[in-house]
Formats: sequence, C-alpha cells, structure tokens
Amino acid sequence: MKVNTGHLTYCTNIHAGKNWEEDFNALKQNFPVIKQTIAPNEPLGLGLRLSNEASLELRNEETLLQFKQWLTENDAYVFTMNGFPYGDFHHTVVKEHVHTPDWTTDERKDYTIRLFHILKALLPQGMDGGISTSPLSYRHWFKNEVDFNNAKEAATLNIITVIGLLMTIHQETGQLLHLDIEPEPDGILETGREFIDWFENDLLVLGTPILTEQFNISTQDAAVHIKKHLCLCYDVCHFAIGYENHEAVLAELEQKEIGVGKIQISAALKADIKGSIAEKLAIKTSFSTFNESTYLHQVVALKKDGSLIRYPDLPQALEDFDLENIEQWRSHFHVPISIKEIGLLQSTQDDITTLLELQKNKPFTNHLEVETYTWEVLPEQIKLPIAQSISNELNWVIDTLA
Repeated sequence: MKVNTGHLTYCTNIHAGKNWEEDFNALKQNFPVIKQTIAPNEPLGLGLRLSNEASLELRNEETLLQFKQWLTENDAYVFTMNGFPYGDFHHTVVKEHVHTPDWTTDERKDYTIRLFHILKALLPQGMDGGISTSPLSYRHWFKNEVDFNNAKEAATLNIITVIGLLMTIHQETGQLLHLDIEPEPDGILETGREFIDWFENDLLVLGTPILTEQFNISTQDAAVHIKKHLCLCYDVCHFAIGYENHEAVLAELEQKEIGVGKIQISAALKADIKGSIAEKLAIKTSFSTFNESTYLHQVVALKKDGSLIRYPDLPQALEDFDLENIEQWRSHFHVPISIKEIGLLQSTQDDITTLLELQKNKPFTNHLEVETYTWEVLPEQIKLPIAQSISNELNWVIDTLA
C-alpha cells in the first residue's frame, strides 16, 4: 500500500511453501484477510518470495497469467521480491544453507535472473522493482584469505552479469529494476562498512570496464548504471545486531550516491547483561527458549570497552555466557516488530523507530517490507495466527510512520 514515504508490504517468506502451488494456496488463504484489515479500500502490495522450484513453475506463461489475474481481482500488486533463500525455508534445517547456492555459482545467478523476468512481468507501470539477495556467500565456508577473496571476486562477476541484464531491460522497456544486497551476520558482507567498501573497491572496479565494453558507454556512465541497478537492502534486524549507527550509514551512502533498494523492517532480540548471578542466569535461560534448530541465530556481544564478540550461532554464545565485561547481547532472531518487551528480553524495536524516523524526514527508498519470518518457531507465548500477526506488524509500521 502507498504510505507517506513509499510502498509498504510484507514478505511472503512467512509462508511455508516449497513450490508455487503451496505458495499460491497460502496467499489465497491469508492475503484477503490481511488486506481487509490493513487496506480494504486501496491496493496492497506483496513482497513475493519464491523458491527456485516455485520460480521455475511461475515462469510458465499460463501460470503467470493466472497469478496476474488473481492480483487484479484482489487489488494486489508485486513491486519487491525476496531472492535470498533459494530452497526450502521452513520445516527443514536451514542454518548457513540459506546461502546455498551462493553467488559464486551459476545456479544463484540463473535463479536471480529468472526472478527478475517474473518481476518484470508483474511490476506496475511507473514503479521501480527490487529483489533482495544474499550478501555473496557465508564467510565461514572459506578457510583462508585467498579463498575468501576468490569467492568474493567470483560472486561479484556474477552480480555484474545480472546488472548487465537490468541495464538491457531498462533500455528496452524503461523499467527500473535493482538487485538489493542484504548484509547479514557472517555473510561475506555483514556490515554497512563492508558493503560500502565492496561496492567501491570490488563492484565498481570490476564492473565499470566490463559494462563500458559491453554497452559501448563511458566509464562514468557505467558507474552511474551500476549505482542505479545495485542497491543496499537495509535489513534493520541485521544492522541492529551489529550495533550500527543508522544515521551515519545512511549519510555515507548518500554522500557516495549508493542507493537503498528497500528497508526490511525486522527486529532482533537483545538484553543488557547485568545484575546478580541469579538475574544473569535468568537472562541466559530466556535466550535459551529461542535456541531452535531451523535458522542461524548469530549473537553479537558488546563489551564494556565498546568492542564486539561475534558468535556464529546461539548455542556457542550460550556456552560463553559467563564471559566477563559483557554489557549487552543481540541475537539474530526475527521477533515481532510490534513487541518491545519479551519477558526479561527486549527487541531492537527502537532501531526500527529510528530508521523509520530518518525515512520519514528524508525518504531514501520507495520500498518498505515487513520481514518477520519466524512465526512457526517462536515461543508459544508470543505466537498468533499468521494473518493476525502480519496485520499487527503492518499496523504498527503505519502508526509509527504517521
């Protein structure tokens, strides 16, 4: 739906579909309820998530036409997609395999290109469209600096191929499509700093001469096109986990003319590590209730000297809980954004409020997407039916923006 700073939607990765039939059934069951609650008298957007299998099925002309008709009948539209998880995202152990296949592979490149062709067919006239994606790969798969740098280069070259396709689509149709890189803990790109450095030192350096030759344009024009078609996906949960200064990150992006493709509105878990031994043990126990086996729940601990300790998953952090001089924990567990207090723990809701205030005062993207995908693995005391949960999330964002 159109809000005062752009288009607001929710990501359909909340639904546990493995193929298009399951995805479509979940949409038909839940979307009308959400729309009636949130936007009964105006169009409501969808942040579409398709697995590789679902994307192959939706490329079928008849299937795509059927979906477009359903969108029209339900006053819905698609302007953003989530191309990060390639395979199953529910009811299986995902963990670091959310990056599989990574951007070093043709499988990831071809899947993303397929998604862009689908988005091209669905995108309303006059709107820009974006697809969020993995931050190149999972950094712990590479055991030395040479392997890490080789993977980063191979991934960057595949991304440049996709940018070339987006440039061609823009030339032929006028549609502006952008690939939105989503930094997250333990990705090759996990912070704002790493994303900006990669953009300047890898993407522009490798991409400018390739696109200059491919399109017979100047190096300056090639750089402009790269900045037009490659953006940042600002997942608030991921940036909050790293204790990032949102205002400073956005200021540097603006200064360097690097765009933000969309905000993924999401919250992480946090808690101050303080009090008596018994109080600290209670906090540890509270974190333990979120120690489930489907997704990675990286922890970043803030030390009293301001330095950070990064843990690849919650079990490793829990083993190290008694470490001295720790001031706060933040954990990569997408909790409902409309909830600030969760027993002895809190959410990083304040980070969302800060970012939305920056967006409201000086809009830096047209795309806002609620992305709380963990409903099935949340502790029972904060679970609600899916449609009700998403409606609560969207209403909270609308109220916050207002």
